[in-house]
Amino acid sequence: MTPASPDRLIVLTGADGRLGSRLAFRVAAAGGHQRMLVAGRGAAPRLPDGAPLPESEVVAIPTDADTRALTSAFAEADAVFLVPGRERPGRLSRHRAAIDAAVLAGVRHVVYVSSIGAAPDAIASSARDDWLTEEYLRGTDLTWTMLRTSMFHRTLTFAVHDESSGSGQQALLRAPAGHGRVATVSHDDVADVATAVLLDEDPGRHAGRAYHLTGPEALTFDEIAATLSAAVGRTIRYVSQTVEQARAQFYRSTATEVEDWITRCQAIEAGVLANVSPDVAHLAGRAARSFEVWLDDYPAEWAHLRLPSVR
Repeated sequence: MTPASPDRLIVLTGADGRLGSRLAFRVAAAGGHQRMLVAGRGAAPRLPDGAPLPESEVVAIPTDADTRALTSAFAEADAVFLVPGRERPGRLSRHRAAIDAAVLAGVRHVVYVSSIGAAPDAIASSARDDWLTEEYLRGTDLTWTMLRTSMFHRTLTFAVHDESSGSGQQALLRAPAGHGRVATVSHDDVADVATAVLLDEDPGRHAGRAYHLTGPEALTFDEIAATLSAAVGRTIRYVSQTVEQARAQFYRSTATEVEDWITRCQAIEAGVLANVSPDVAHLAGRAARSFEVWLDDYPAEWAHLRLPSVR
């Protein structure tokens, strides 16, 4: 990995999240100077011995931080890594507050984690929100890079549920995705790409670019279920759902989570996430991790799918 310039400060929003924490470790390993923003009760990434990451600052901010608070958090930053908010109510206003803060703080470059298929008429609700954020960012004097991601590998493991039947328990992967294909991607691959973009000695190389980040293959949900079955050691079967059935299944989730899941699955059925992109390999310098390889590398991420006796 190319050493980072010690004179460039990078601010990571969502540093307490799955993607942001991975990026923080990579920036630290490259010798980068970073400021990690953590919200609510989140904890900043630390070394295995509990020590803080080198060349790193930690700033705690409220989940609804306004432009003024974010301007202070972005002070003296050369670049900001901006991850989208989880809850849809207020999500766009929070994105715009962060972008306004970047302008006021004199930030040069913003790297935004967007969605493949982002468009004003996108099927997926999150992709529509991402398009509006992208457009707002394009309307500023900031330089920008969009990291348009596919669905993450890990998301698939939480669509599997054990259900009782006449023959006992069965594991079902239920989703309103029909026979569509999806080229899911790993958090690590996205973090590697973000590292390459943020630490590039020539930041202008990525200005005005939108990268599509996918895995190396597009699988149907039947193929996903078969891949999960091989890893877990028991049969997992895919069952295509209607939207109404999906809503009933995820009644305990928030309205935003349910809407994001259903509309993303509808986008998969429509073929929006079926294309395989070379961008991960080009920017990370290695092939993207397949779903099968990811399952092999991260057994703890799907341990909840094992039967109680083998956990």
